[in-house]
Amino acid sequence: MPLIVVTTSPRVAPGLLSHRAWQAFQEGPVRTGSAGHPHLPFLAEAGVAVEVVTPEPAALVREARDGTVVWLGGDEAFMRAVGHAALTLDDPPVIEVVPGSYDLPGGRLIDLVEVMDRLRTNCPWDAKQTHESLAPYLLEEAYEVLETIEEGDHAALREELGDLMLQVAFHARLANERSAEEGGFDIDDVADGIVAKLVRRHPHVFAGVEVSGAEQVGDNWEAIKAAERAAKNDGDAGSVLDGVPMGQPALSLAAQLLRRAGRIGAPDDLVPDEDDLGASLLALVRRAHEAGLDPEAELRATARRYRDRVRAWEALRRDGR
Repeated sequence: MPLIVVTTSPRVAPGLLSHRAWQAFQEGPVRTGSAGHPHLPFLAEAGVAVEVVTPEPAALVREARDGTVVWLGGDEAFMRAVGHAALTLDDPPVIEVVPGSYDLPGGRLIDLVEVMDRLRTNCPWDAKQTHESLAPYLLEEAYEVLETIEEGDHAALREELGDLMLQVAFHARLANERSAEEGGFDIDDVADGIVAKLVRRHPHVFAGVEVSGAEQVGDNWEAIKAAERAAKNDGDAGSVLDGVPMGQPALSLAAQLLRRAGRIGAPDDLVPDEDDLGASLLALVRRAHEAGLDPEAELRATARRYRDRVRAWEALRRDGR
């Protein structure tokens, strides 16, 4: 006879169970070790009686030798204990694990929202933060993500992306404390906004529009953005430079301005040609743009090589060479 263990995910709404799970609940007495298991009210409504008992893996596997027993829940430690108890028996029961519910991709993001809520409520440091106080961390974490990408450190990239994701969750949690009239929103509003934008700007994926390749995708993207700007400004499409963050590092700022201006065919003589350092730097950025290079990344790579050479020189000096 089998011991059927029905597992559930805390990230799926209670009551949503697989067909096999509902079948399993009809195959023998159902027990659980948690009086607060979120599925109990829904099972009771469906006429499934569940007995709450103290988890005793050894007794459970012995009982399952004589008849089917269904167990609701069970973490990794419990499952290990059940397995070890079964191995001690000469005639162990069959143990069947039935996923009653399981995480969909993105399910752990629910955990992030819950953890962030507890931190905001119970941690003195998190409780006093504001959008303004968190701004430096947002920049710092973004740069750390960029560094791992440039260094090809994919293992570190996972961690750094998590740190950056925390900043998004934190800012959304702060915004959720404001009313809608005060510009409040929550993490679902953030996700809803970017989903709507992605769907709107990818008609070749979601609306059956035919495209010839990546270049036309880019052209469509810019046309859709222009239409969005016009809709926000009573028909005025505004400038192609609208939305460029002027507070970003100067090299990347200049590159973005040149890139956007190039999309509408802005003439070359608009680039300042004054005999000063700023104009000379902009001319270098323009050269990089024409060569298809990212000036920010190029300078950073050179700076990294310089750092390595200075460190090597320091080491030689310490060794007296």
